[in-house]
Amino acid sequence: MIVLGIETSCDETAAAVVAGDRRILADIVLSQVEEHRPYAGVVPEIAARSHLDHTDRLIAEAMAEAGIDWDALDGVAATAGPGLIGGVLVGLTTAKAIAMVHGLPLIAVNHLEGHALTARLSDGIEFPYLLLLISGGHCQLLAVEGVGKYSRYGGTVDDAAGEAFDKIAALLNLGYPGGPAVEQAAQRGDAGRFKLPRPMKGRPGCNFSFSGLKTAVRHTVTGLPGGEATRQDAADIAAGFQQAATDVLADRSRHAIRRFLSEFPEGRHFVVAGGVAANNHIRAVLSAAVEDEGMQFTAPPLNLCTDNAAMIAWAGLERLRLGMTDDMAFAARPRWPLDPEANPSGRTVLGEAR
Repeated sequence: MIVLGIETSCDETAAAVVAGDRRILADIVLSQVEEHRPYAGVVPEIAARSHLDHTDRLIAEAMAEAGIDWDALDGVAATAGPGLIGGVLVGLTTAKAIAMVHGLPLIAVNHLEGHALTARLSDGIEFPYLLLLISGGHCQLLAVEGVGKYSRYGGTVDDAAGEAFDKIAALLNLGYPGGPAVEQAAQRGDAGRFKLPRPMKGRPGCNFSFSGLKTAVRHTVTGLPGGEATRQDAADIAAGFQQAATDVLADRSRHAIRRFLSEFPEGRHFVVAGGVAANNHIRAVLSAAVEDEGMQFTAPPLNLCTDNAAMIAWAGLERLRLGMTDDMAFAARPRWPLDPEANPSGRTVLGEAR
């Protein structure tokens, strides 16, 4: 079984071809970082126009790299949400056109499910497993029982982890994109110089909060001489912020592991996925915490943590195997929680998840 995947939910245009035996036959990603850098963030209209300009070409390149013709495909999958609606429409509409012209099944993929199932592509792990999904727009802990079967243990009540990293990078003038910039600056810094809070740490449950930490960083900067951070100040603050955020992620994950093992004693794997999972410091601390709790830590390769089409093709392939296909009326969705009982906004309301 071979599936073409298309990813256009944010600021990467991507196309990939993946086979059912977990071989990635082609994986092409075009970043829009330089187009958005002047604005220190993603501009939805610019992103959508860039997807429109490049999607067809990248699909052709992926098919050529895979060395296959259209008749070798068993299906075409595209991100149908959540994401910037203009970009999502470009990819989903393209996939619909390909499916119609070539008589292929269409699989409308939840971008979050792409991240959630990536470890099955990279490491072949079995269900059930516990997932920490950390990205620019999402921060959730979920029990993954199977394809389309997710139970959320907790999520952010305000900012996502990646969102907080981006805002701190902007506050410290570290550059764009923010996550890698903070990680790089933190390597030069003293994490213990400034006292920063660990919101939610030690509290019952599995929810997250990062807005208070972000505010504490802002107050720390304004309290410096002249209200501005020197290069070393910025490095120290970045290191302190990264450590505080990591401590929160580890604490919340420990709570989730204990609940997960009580519900799924056969579960062995703790998976971290999403763009923030590319942070090496976070990986190292989480790995130690997870192993201390008696589970195996799994993280996809760095190139499969950030947005890519291989994960979309794989999620589509997993769904296609189960006969879970979609018709041409499937509508793009700016919001689309993985767990069916979740708040449609994707945010966690206090008390909503235990």
